[in-house]
Amino acid sequence: MRVDNAVMPTPEQAAAFFGAEDQGPLVMVNLLRFREHAAYPDGSEPELSGRDAYLRYGAAVEACIGLVGGRALFSGPVTGMLLGEVEAPWDMVALVWYPSPKAMLEMVGLPEYRGIEVHRLAGLEGQLNIRTAPGRMAL
Repeated sequence: MRVDNAVMPTPEQAAAFFGAEDQGPLVMVNLLRFREHAAYPDGSEPELSGRDAYLRYGAAVEACIGLVGGRALFSGPVTGMLLGEVEAPWDMVALVWYPSPKAMLEMVGLPEYRGIEVHRLAGLEGQLNIRTAPGRMAL
């Protein structure tokens, strides 16, 4: 299995995701990998870890999620794996409920979001975003 972490979707990925017919609620699974050191565009805070830069973003993004009717469900560090193997495991997992892809797109356009996105970009080495349908299934 090939895994390609990314920081931003390609235009094709964004068009397919936000233009999909299914515009119902979703839970976004975020598998996050952090830089060793934050990489701010202006070169500031080179001693700051990528994790700490991302946590600045995380502390503020919850308000943005709420402005579009969403809510953070869970976030926590990856502490081990029971099944499977990956070359380098992710550092953190976050689950966010959105009422629709449109709401998610609206969120990333908010001025409040634009003001904090610098921390996300400085901290992330890459991530996977996996859309899931909310609901309860028997395991």
